[in-house]
Amino acid sequence: MKTNSSAKKRFTITGSGKIKRKHAYKRHILTKMETKQKRNLTHSGLISSVDVREVKQLLNI
Repeated sequence: MKTNSSAKKRFTITGSGKIKRKHAYKRHILTKMETKQKRNLTHSGLISSVDVREVKQLLNI
């Protein structure tokens, strides 16, 4: 079974098995956003526990 191409570009797996993701709203039209908000969006986050099963299925884990 093939790995989903869009999923493998968007998610990475940590050493402990958690799935990392990037925040949205950091691409364009950033002038109206406060600097603090933009800075906080640069840090990566983790997938919600509800979505882990679906993302692992897309990544064939």
